[in-house]
Amino acid sequence: QGKFTLLCNTKTNGSFLVHHFLSFYLKAGCKVCFVALLQSFSHYNIIAQKLGVSLTAAKERGQLVFLEGLKSCFGVLFGEEQPGGQTSPFQWISKDGSNLKTMYEFVRTSLMPSASDSWKCPVLLVDELSVLLSLGVRPVDVLDFVHYCRVAVCSQLKGNVVVLVHSSDDSEDEENELVVKSLCHQSNLILWAEGLATGFCKDVHGQLKIIQKGSPKLRAERNLLRIYQYKIQDKNVTFFARGMSAAVL
Repeated sequence: QGKFTLLCNTKTNGSFLVHHFLSFYLKAGCKVCFVALLQSFSHYNIIAQKLGVSLTAAKERGQLVFLEGLKSCFGVLFGEEQPGGQTSPFQWISKDGSNLKTMYEFVRTSLMPSASDSWKCPVLLVDELSVLLSLGVRPVDVLDFVHYCRVAVCSQLKGNVVVLVHSSDDSEDEENELVVKSLCHQSNLILWAEGLATGFCKDVHGQLKIIQKGSPKLRAERNLLRIYQYKIQDKNVTFFARGMSAAVL
């Protein structure tokens, strides 16, 4: 609890990590606020069902608060009214596109415990943060949003924050790389999915770098780095040491 986990993907699709954390926290009985900026609810629900979780049932029992970015953005742009006359979390998209306060307030109020809640620690899951930059949000405002969410969820509510962001070593998108580097410094754990340097392989889909940060209080404690290769299957992911795939051996 109280941890910030950063998910990165370079030259591959790291969404399998998002699906893992979503199903993992729901099975663990945590209250989850999922800010989905990349795909629709039905997309996540279909994959979650393969992993043994029903997002529809989780929403109905109040365990999952799902913010569908695609639908919300179109609703604001085309002037659709929010249920109950509430302000849309994406209200910023119709203004100067920089103040993410409404989205932060949505996250904070969604995860605030109530007297009737019996859920374990609250969790904020974001997929994927780079989309905000594509919508014209400034890097400093994206970082401010993450900072305030970390303070509210990790520090005040003693929960966890998990964020996916896209990165590219040869990218000329300096704003995106600035956000990635800043989040790397702030995170407690980094899971970095990368494509294979040798190109496509049907039996090895990529490699995952796991960087466990040392405690800032113990300066002698170094970061722990582990690297695995993986193969994504229909209902799970197989991990193995580099070069130790059954297909290779």
